[in-house]
Amino acid sequence: MAKILNFAHRGASAVCPENTMAAFRRSLDLGATGIETDVQLTRDGQLVLIHDEELSRTTNGSGYVKDKTLEELRALDAGAWFGDGSFAGEKIPRLEELLELLLQRDTVLNIELKNGIFPYPGMEEKVIAAVRAYGMSSRVVISSFNHYSLVHFKTLAPDIETGILYMEGLYRPWNYAATVGAEALHANHLAVLPEFVRDAAQNGVVYHPFTVNDPKRMEFLIDAGVAGIITDVPDVLAGLLARKGR
Repeated sequence: MAKILNFAHRGASAVCPENTMAAFRRSLDLGATGIETDVQLTRDGQLVLIHDEELSRTTNGSGYVKDKTLEELRALDAGAWFGDGSFAGEKIPRLEELLELLLQRDTVLNIELKNGIFPYPGMEEKVIAAVRAYGMSSRVVISSFNHYSLVHFKTLAPDIETGILYMEGLYRPWNYAATVGAEALHANHLAVLPEFVRDAAQNGVVYHPFTVNDPKRMEFLIDAGVAGIITDVPDVLAGLLARKGR
């Protein structure tokens, strides 16, 4: 029986500032076997890990990521906002920093292309180049709400797995996944039922639902047969998987 992947959502984001190296390192300590993160492009074409297009929620900056250079973004504090301030000084990471962290591990990396609002031309090519430079193609899943981007990505790198992000009500999503060339469905967890998981598996498609923090819901999805779960609390999921022998 295949092990269920434990994807730490933006790292260990329940106990660390999201999408920081502190969060990624902590998630590994807490039992994560996968990490989920978000990538955007700077004004000077660098790949950085941050969820929001606008800076003010998770940094002491303002404005859009796309309008800042890497140097400008690296001057910001991405940790002081969280908790008691003990993470002050954390920086917005580059994708390459996370790839370096995972290089000697077997952790699976889920990279979400944050190009639903701003298209970021050329981001697919840059992500592919970075992943291949670290020899990580077999341990990466690329996801996005921008399915045009996923199709483009797949034409450029058919060897790298992709996952369709969606919220609800997608009819026979495994059939749709075939049109996009995706191997996985990254559905809102409320849009996942056991019969969906079964039918998807019969069509060679797996589920990685997000963002699941309630243990009862985790257990429901484990029993339904999902291949992975995206969570803010990888320690909770790790404990549950261990108890269930998964």
